[in-house]
Amino acid sequence: MSRWFEHEIVETGRLPLLFFLLGFIGGFVFIRFSVRMIRAQVRWWPGNVTPGGQHVHHVVFGVVAMVVSGVALIATYEDGTSTSGAALAACFGVGMALVLDEFALIFYLKDVYWSEQGRASVDAVFAAVAVTGLLLLGARPDAIISPSDFRDNPNPWVRLALVVSALISLAIAAVVIAKGKIWTALFGLFVAPMLLVGAIRLSRPGAPWARWRYQEKPKKMARALAREKRYRRPLIRAKIYVQDLVAGKPSVEHAVTATEAELERTVRPAPAPVSHG
Repeated sequence: MSRWFEHEIVETGRLPLLFFLLGFIGGFVFIRFSVRMIRAQVRWWPGNVTPGGQHVHHVVFGVVAMVVSGVALIATYEDGTSTSGAALAACFGVGMALVLDEFALIFYLKDVYWSEQGRASVDAVFAAVAVTGLLLLGARPDAIISPSDFRDNPNPWVRLALVVSALISLAIAAVVIAKGKIWTALFGLFVAPMLLVGAIRLSRPGAPWARWRYQEKPKKMARALAREKRYRRPLIRAKIYVQDLVAGKPSVEHAVTATEAELERTVRPAPAPVSHG
């Protein structure tokens, strides 16, 4: 194990990435524990930070941590040690966890932490952990230009083509994320065809893309709703069946009925964009 760690992590320069991942996971576990303690109104746990009655969301602390550690990483890039780099990467990971834990707040521009839309934050966190894990194992995001590709091609036209290709891939990834497909977008950076599939296929009905593009296209919205229910139905049914199994004797009929009720409650079209004119 020590030999693998030395060869695969330390010698390949992935030690900061490992500490970033550890800091990220630690920060996410801590903040989720904290918000649950606050919501349960546990007396011995510190409450929300509310100077002057203004609730300061933990995304603010995350941004500060990312800025401080990010600038420190850049400042110590030339003469810093692997130890200092790993420590700063861990701090950056903690800050990023705080930010992504309120990803839904940033995405929807309103506090949806405990609502159905708030699950986007959990999706973003899990996706970030998965992608970081792939990078740690040596996987390469083929859809994005790498420094080695840029250095190995001195021809300016080739370099320009690489940059344009990377920008196009990132633009397609942004479209896929706007369609509510965070996992597809992030894994698509490693497997480029996934990005094209995600960009071409229907948006999820509650995503910003559906709000912008499907309001005047009821047939598309109906297809998006039907598709969302079709894919989520087996997962929700399995979840309810397991819950019944834990609580008592499970009933397939109850699982089926409860699944349809939950789908009707949670799978809804995105609201129309708010007009500011």
